[in-house]
Amino acid sequence: MATRRISTDDGRAALSAVAAAVVASIPPSRTDNATAVRYLLQLLVEKAPGNSVEVRVPPFGAVQVVEGPRHTRGTPPNVVETDAATWIALATGAEKWMDAARAGRISASGTRADISHLLPLRP
Repeated sequence: MATRRISTDDGRAALSAVAAAVVASIPPSRTDNATAVRYLLQLLVEKAPGNSVEVRVPPFGAVQVVEGPRHTRGTPPNVVETDAATWIALATGAEKWMDAARAGRISASGTRADISHLLPLRP
C-alpha cells in the first residue's frame, strides 16, 4: 500500500464516485477505484493494527492487520485476497462476508483469515 495517507475527504469522494458508477452500471474510473480501495485498507489498518493477516486487493494494495504472530519471509500464513469491487462492497457493508465467500469472490487461507468481524468499516 502506498505510504501517502488518503484524507477522509478524498476517500469519501472516491467511494461516492465508485458508488455512483455502480448505480449507473458503468465501471468506475481506475483512479476512483484505487483511491477507494486504498482508503478502505487504510481504515482497516487503523481498526485492526498488526501483522498476522495480509489483506490483498490486487492491483491496488495490500496491508497487514490483526495482532498476532508476525511473518517475516515468504507467503504469510494468513491471507485474504479479493477484487476491488468485492472489497469495497465488504468494507462498506453492501455485501456480507459469507455471501462473497460462498460466491467464490474471497480467497481466505489460514486460521486467522476470517476478518468478517472487522467488517463493515465505517468510513
